[in-house]
Amino acid sequence: MGGFFGAASSRDVVLDVFFGVDYHSHLGTRRAGMVFVEEGGFQREIHSIENTPFRTRFEDDLPGFHGMSGIGCISDTDPQPLLVRSHLGTFAITTVGAINNAEALVEEFFGCGEKQFMAMSSGKVNSTELVAALINQKESFVEGIRYAQSKVDGSLTLLVMEADGSIIAARDAMGRLPVLIGRDDAGRCVSFESFAYHKLGYEDDYELGPGEIVRVRADGLEQLSPPGDRMRICAFLWVYYGYPNSNYEGVNVEVMRYRNGAVMARDEAAAGGVPEVDYVAGVPDSGVPHAIGYAQGCGGTFARPFIKYTPTWARSFMPTNQEVRNRVAKMKQIHIPELIEGKKLLFVDDSIVRGTQLRETVDFLYGCGAEEVHMRSACPPIMFSCKYLSFSSSKSEMDLIARRVVQDLEGDEGQKHLAEYADASTERGQCMLKTICEQLGFDSLGYQSLPGMLEAIGIDPESVCTYCWTGRE
Repeated sequence: MGGFFGAASSRDVVLDVFFGVDYHSHLGTRRAGMVFVEEGGFQREIHSIENTPFRTRFEDDLPGFHGMSGIGCISDTDPQPLLVRSHLGTFAITTVGAINNAEALVEEFFGCGEKQFMAMSSGKVNSTELVAALINQKESFVEGIRYAQSKVDGSLTLLVMEADGSIIAARDAMGRLPVLIGRDDAGRCVSFESFAYHKLGYEDDYELGPGEIVRVRADGLEQLSPPGDRMRICAFLWVYYGYPNSNYEGVNVEVMRYRNGAVMARDEAAAGGVPEVDYVAGVPDSGVPHAIGYAQGCGGTFARPFIKYTPTWARSFMPTNQEVRNRVAKMKQIHIPELIEGKKLLFVDDSIVRGTQLRETVDFLYGCGAEEVHMRSACPPIMFSCKYLSFSSSKSEMDLIARRVVQDLEGDEGQKHLAEYADASTERGQCMLKTICEQLGFDSLGYQSLPGMLEAIGIDPESVCTYCWTGRE
């Protein structure tokens, strides 16, 4: 997905931006960059972080950076931030979101007489460069950002840093991602994650509404465009993406996950009972708080039958070689025999997307002597690839295990009944659960319901994006 952090202050902000961006490392694994502005102009570095964490990759750059304004990003897509010179001046820009119609927009530019874009090695246009080109069609940043957001099929949240050090922050038109402002005695910062600036000594100042655009300076905050009245913030921020310390729309991530697990256990008990197991556990790491809530909700005993070893391999998907990635994923799973051998276990994971890694985890647990392995998903069955962010993004919706099983069971006819398959109380829903259990080797399987998940989030359900479960915008 990606994340960003920026700061404008009356003091040097290099370390603030460095640590602020680093605290967004859980949101991206491919590219990262930072840019600072001072009287002599802009200073920028962009690096690959596919095999090296952000902090390690950028530490050597710190002595050369200076500035009282800066922005940086973690990206799962293209290299950024970019530096752009246009009739709007010279500025730095970083974006987060998804542009599904990028090729059509590029062709539209060519059709209007534009001659070229810089091409990446794949031949595609950097999405942030494309956004900058859209912004530059208009006579002001506000007009340009609004225009770019209106042209993009998907979502677009961004930061622009001008040559005078002011930072323009724009939240996606439907507010699918958060944008938060923090403040201290010397200035302000802008961030996805609230804990990132809390740790740096900033306090909460402001949270942008959907489509809102503001200008951040050391001496204040200026609203450039008011928020819209409709919001669709991504539910996966609470279920999976968000860091435990973060708050979105006033709801803490970790607290939501405890509540979500408890709601799931409550509803399962009401529908016929929770399996008798020795331990309730979470698939580490993001499934753990959901499992704690589930154990509390059903009166079970929480345990950690296996741990992920992360000191040397924080991310199994960092290595570019798939064989190495698979081996690293296995090497990270360190089991505790006393909590597995001969035991009946119920695991809660944040979600079940493709099912490949979960199948390997189940085989690992049975190989370690587990008597039973029951699985619960902290969200409903994922039926649609996300078209707004990068979560559950895939080349085909048949990559999603729920859709693939529906196709196996009924062919194209089954695709007309996805809502029924997602409902465990129906015959189709029970059939899908049984089939996934057989394919992945579970003794039983359950999904959190959509109403249960929304109850756990606790804000107006109409303000939450549930596209990947319902296919409705």
